[in-house]
Amino acid sequence: MSEKLWGGRFEKSTDEMINEFQASINFDKRMYREDIEGSIAHAKMLAAQKIISADDAQKICAGLEKILAEIEAGEFEFSVALEDIHMNVEAALTEAIGAAGGRLHTARSRNDQVALDTHLYMRRQVREVQRLILQLQTELVKAAEKNRDVIFPGYTHLQRAQPILFSHHLLAYFSMLQRDFDRFEGVHSRADLMPLGAGALAGTTFPIDRNFVAHELKFSALYSNSLDAVSDRDYLLEFLSAASILMAHLSRFSEEIILWCSREFSFIELDDAHCTGSSMMPQKKNPDVPELVRGKAGRVFGHLMALLTTVKALPLAYNKDLQEDKEGVFDALDTVKFSLAVFAQIVAGMKVRAENMRRAVEEDFSNATDAADYLVKKNLPFRQAHEVAGKLVHHCIARGVYLKNLPLDDFKKFSPLFDADIYDAIKPETCVAARISQGGTSPAQVDAQLALAKTWLEKNS
Repeated sequence: MSEKLWGGRFEKSTDEMINEFQASINFDKRMYREDIEGSIAHAKMLAAQKIISADDAQKICAGLEKILAEIEAGEFEFSVALEDIHMNVEAALTEAIGAAGGRLHTARSRNDQVALDTHLYMRRQVREVQRLILQLQTELVKAAEKNRDVIFPGYTHLQRAQPILFSHHLLAYFSMLQRDFDRFEGVHSRADLMPLGAGALAGTTFPIDRNFVAHELKFSALYSNSLDAVSDRDYLLEFLSAASILMAHLSRFSEEIILWCSREFSFIELDDAHCTGSSMMPQKKNPDVPELVRGKAGRVFGHLMALLTTVKALPLAYNKDLQEDKEGVFDALDTVKFSLAVFAQIVAGMKVRAENMRRAVEEDFSNATDAADYLVKKNLPFRQAHEVAGKLVHHCIARGVYLKNLPLDDFKKFSPLFDADIYDAIKPETCVAARISQGGTSPAQVDAQLALAKTWLEKNS
């Protein structure tokens, strides 16, 4: 018998370099559980349909369970010569139980087998990603509640814009992660399609029962077209797309954390456990973890582009190019899970320097909009009020003072509508409390956002 399970057609052995080049066992062996799970379901179906005997099916299932135990105990020896996880498992099974093992692959191709394994694996892994998203969201809610009343400078163009609550800022990331969670839910639904039974591309001549296998493996639906079943990688592209958007969110958050813990901002301090020092400069406390997350975002983006490039010109149905789907997807999975896990720790361990945040909103002109709104509420058209407030800011800059320090007489030079209550109107607390529109930064609105966030977490946990 040929050394290859497919070798009957060939007279020569595969060149050793080609073996190394085309083998996928070094990365697809992580799908061993899914491969064995799918094979057990397939064997049971073959017996139920009387395609193989019940005795052979029992031997196959027992043999596969033993191989699973060996792999998990670290006692299984994987072979590059056998190319992939499917052939490594099948070869070991046939060696262990004899001819019955050779019947397992009846009515099945490696094309629909690898598709099945990948669907099972992604379906399971997407749930783990969602669990880690919920973990990070939980820490964001805790941090928001702990710092609920901390006033923080909100930015546009990285210029101080308006005072907001720091809790409001943190909950913006909660909302981003909520959309990420929903996107992964879509990935899960597309992974929850059962491809086995498609054969190499055209189905099989045996009277198989695809619904039996789908039920055994808890799939919600079957692929309706065999060509599509073996060549579809949309769910992996969707995963990489959702993962890329998630990493973009984490990268944005990383950038802010890196800025906030710099001396120039000093808004937060990260836990020592999440930072490193310098081999030369003893004073340094470097935010390496958020820097790494920011850097790793690019590699996930790259995996998305790589797979898009791989599939963009492939004719139906299966092509060996599709083997290139897994390494990038696996690496993206590892990167996303690592990034979410460490970010939850960062948020949980960060120390908020509320006094520095407060000082920032008192030593700027982020209350200028409120000065304009003050005039609007006294019936001055907004465009005129905006101009008055702008001139006030220019006047203050020329004098080296802030609006809160400007004498009332100076206010009145720009508009007779100003009165002593202007000083209360431009206090940071007043500015924040005034943002009462739904989704705004007032304490009442932030409380409403926190309540919605907690309800959503309870529903999805």
